[in-house]
Amino acid sequence: MEAFDLFMQNLLDMLVSNAIHLFELVGVVVLIVAGVQGVVNYIRHDPMVRLKLAKGMALCLEFKLGSEILRTVVVRDLSEIAIVGAIIVLRAALTFLLHWEIKNEEAEAEATLNKEYREIRAQQNARKEADAGKD
Repeated sequence: MEAFDLFMQNLLDMLVSNAIHLFELVGVVVLIVAGVQGVVNYIRHDPMVRLKLAKGMALCLEFKLGSEILRTVVVRDLSEIAIVGAIIVLRAALTFLLHWEIKNEEAEAEATLNKEYREIRAQQNARKEADAGKD
């Protein structure tokens, strides 16, 4: 029975370790892609560059947070638990702040689009009235 417990513990350690590395890798790839897209969008003067970059960073942090949560499965020491817990709290706080920033950026972008839409509609109405006055 002890051999089975040792086998299961080793299997769990191996699976969790590989999953942690996979989540970390995906998080890094997402951050690199978001960063490159952010630079390209900045060069193109895209007004949504901050929003797009923030969304990429938030997704990256979600993967990194997932890896930290998985890390709690294989922690065996109380000091390691405290360190992992602190990392989880920091990453969760960063994720919260990024989501707050995304929400504000989306609201600002929507307000800008609504203002532009109203201006275009006013111009169209003015043209219609001018055309109607000519007839």
